[in-house]
Amino acid sequence: MRSTGFRASLFLAAALAAAVECHAQNAVTDWNTIASATIVARGGKPSTASGVWFAYTSIAVYDAVNAIHGRFEPFYYDGAAPRGASDAAAAAAAAHRILVTYFPAQRATLDAELDTSLAKIVASAQAKTDGVAVGQAAADVLIAARAGDGLEANVPYNHGSGPGDWQPTPPRFSAPLTPWLGQMRPFSMTGPAQFLPDGPTPLASHRWTRDYEEVRRLGAIDSASRTPEQSEIGLFWTEHTGQQYARAFGRLAERYQLDVLASSRLMGLLWTGYADSLIGCFNAKYTYGFWRPVTAIRAGGGNPDLTADPGWTPLAVTPSHPEYPAAHGCATGAVSRLIEDYFGTPKVHVVVDSLALSDGVHTHTFDDTRALFSEVFRARIYAGFHYRHSLRDGGAMGARIARQLFHTRFRPRGGEQSGDDDEDE
Repeated sequence: MRSTGFRASLFLAAALAAAVECHAQNAVTDWNTIASATIVARGGKPSTASGVWFAYTSIAVYDAVNAIHGRFEPFYYDGAAPRGASDAAAAAAAAHRILVTYFPAQRATLDAELDTSLAKIVASAQAKTDGVAVGQAAADVLIAARAGDGLEANVPYNHGSGPGDWQPTPPRFSAPLTPWLGQMRPFSMTGPAQFLPDGPTPLASHRWTRDYEEVRRLGAIDSASRTPEQSEIGLFWTEHTGQQYARAFGRLAERYQLDVLASSRLMGLLWTGYADSLIGCFNAKYTYGFWRPVTAIRAGGGNPDLTADPGWTPLAVTPSHPEYPAAHGCATGAVSRLIEDYFGTPKVHVVVDSLALSDGVHTHTFDDTRALFSEVFRARIYAGFHYRHSLRDGGAMGARIARQLFHTRFRPRGGEQSGDDDEDE
């Protein structure tokens, strides 16, 4: 079930400040918000690739907090913590160390954020000192483990120019975005191509004709077939996805009153799944190099049964990377599955807001993770970005990555993986 709320854009700054304040009592969600500002707002990292830095941060936080509690298997850091060390201080110090390492130009701001975080923690000076030491150690181990993982490597990509080939898209005709992402070492997969899907729809097939006509009708900027509600959905999901999901993940932890340990595990799962799903997705994108609707429809779809529309323009500006598989399908396929697995049910209340629409903040609420995925699926057709087959394959790939991640990492020590009902206190 979905509902939409509207606030005037005049209140945008106040709404964002309130979002930060509501998470202030949990160091994990507090630093998730700080990470978003560091990685996206100030760091300028793109929507899909931003998940890598979120994963670095959340895994280090999880390892630091878990070193104190010892309830789950470590990801990278398996050190011991002094008795009584503050888990909140460990979380803050781990996140801070990761962010200042990868974004050194922001050190002054991040140092001030750390001072503020430590001042808010109710614990002895020794507990804070011990927690900070654990957090820094966990971050240092992650930084060493991820050295040479392919982050922002120079990976060239030469696109084709024939039917079915991805080509730079209007209006900016930008270079292909982050081809390095599809080649970097994943966090939980055996390699970036472990879950490579079968490939895009053949241009001579009936399925291609059907998918082409669907997005041509529903995804055009001047579509007479798309309803105002569908237009709102299409635009809602065009915000920077890492930034948008950072707020949603924080609200999720707050709604279910997760403590520091439970929050760190949830964030670790979600951001690792987000990052790995997009590493796998971009590997497939640059393997197949399939054309976007705006290119295909203007050229007639490479099929004599289809009609070209040289003036066709999508509802929103097409992202600058190949079409297949759908990146949001991959990411939301993973995230929605991980939320379900973490809580042990798809019946989870998820709140997502968007800053992408011109009339202010819009909010969508979901009481089932399957409804979340379904809306994102439809949104990418309404926006004119993707074909149905690409969304199905992307969602399936994301779910497979999530399933493997949940059953192999962030596991209880000496026990079977299950939902976290016992932690939601």
